Amino acid sequence: MTRLIIVLFAMMASSVVGAADENCIPCHTKETPGAVKQWRGSAHADKVFCAGCHGEDHQAIVAGEAKVTATVCGRCHEQQLDEHQSSRHGMGLHSGWGCTRNMPRRDQRECRFCHEEGSDIPVSQVHCARFLKQSSEIGELGCNRCHLVESSCATCHTNHLTDGKIARDPAICAKCHMGPDHPQWEMWQSSLHGALNNSAGPDVGPDCQRCHMPAGTHNVSGGLTMTPGGVLYPPADAAKNRDFMVAICSECHAPAFARRELTSGDAIREQSRAIVAQAVKIVRELNDAGLLSPSPQERPAHPLRGHELVTDSQMLYEDTSHIERLLFKMQKYDFARTVKGAYHQNPAYTHWIGNAELKMDLVDIRAEAERLRLMGQWQATPTGAADIKEERETEQLLQILRGRFERGEIDQSRYEQDKKALLDSVLQ
Repeated sequence: MTRLIIVLFAMMASSVVGAADENCIPCHTKETPGAVKQWRGSAHADKVFCAGCHGEDHQAIVAGEAKVTATVCGRCHEQQLDEHQSSRHGMGLHSGWGCTRNMPRRDQRECRFCHEEGSDIPVSQVHCARFLKQSSEIGELGCNRCHLVESSCATCHTNHLTDGKIARDPAICAKCHMGPDHPQWEMWQSSLHGALNNSAGPDVGPDCQRCHMPAGTHNVSGGLTMTPGGVLYPPADAAKNRDFMVAICSECHAPAFARRELTSGDAIREQSRAIVAQAVKIVRELNDAGLLSPSPQERPAHPLRGHELVTDSQMLYEDTSHIERLLFKMQKYDFARTVKGAYHQNPAYTHWIGNAELKMDLVDIRAEAERLRLMGQWQATPTGAADIKEERETEQLLQILRGRFERGEIDQSRYEQDKKALLDSVLQ
């Protein structure tokens, strides 16, 4: 009943602004004929008029400040908006954005991404350091053209067309779900699922929408058990979502087979997380020993964390040391390709493009760490001064031990015990 009232209200509103649209159509038939043609061929033609979605402030429209957001579409498409906002797509913008209020190049128009009109209360507290390091142009085209999926239905449906086959085409997903950090499109396309879809059609080879938007739902998060960065969902949520995905897979496969395959993906995920953890530990200990160059204190401040070492999901790919650049590639690209390749049934991505690279990253990081340690010893040790070299090595080991304690890797008792053992070994 509520939805019917909303639809009727929207239709009434459209008829009221119809007079205004009499001025839109003749002009835009000349200025933007493609948009008018698309609207006339859509389900919105003669039902939903220009001002009903765009408003009547022509100056704001021309300036790009009158965005047609998902909430505008939700006036009529209430269920789809609710489903969308409940999914990871509904968090797309705020997982890739960051508040620019303290940035010297601040663009006032950017405020609309995190604040309702006329409000200084943020919609989300999430920040993205990588976004904040970019120019406005890269941030707009290179970041938010994908992350705007949160607030723009046009990301998948386009601006004026309403034909459902557009949003049902897996290629519409490829615009964002491709590349080094989340190549789901390439994984699917080159998997058996993708090959069967191409040769025998969607009834035989499932596509993105069939698995992630079953029955046309706009909640794309059903079946997920971890965040894009590999952080696990709480056990109860993970179990519920796994049952959901097994049910999807069971449309074509035996349930036991589907659960075994997904469980194998879980094991690969955990093995991959363990490899990344080894690399993170190495980089942290190099920083403790003062061997990163440039050090966090010597480089431009991190947008969110200042002059501290950052190795988590806010890690940057610029203004870092070389070994941190290797770590970024490892956990942002190769970890993702390994794990997502496993869950998307693509053996090449799971092994050679993902897991092999992940392991070779660790080889590179270990080798670079050894080089940095040797360089640190050489620079700090005059020729023949073995006692100074030993003192320097002990100082570095004490710094590393202190770092482990401060990060909570060891408790106070273990810290004191290991520290005493180290100092005793020096005095012997």
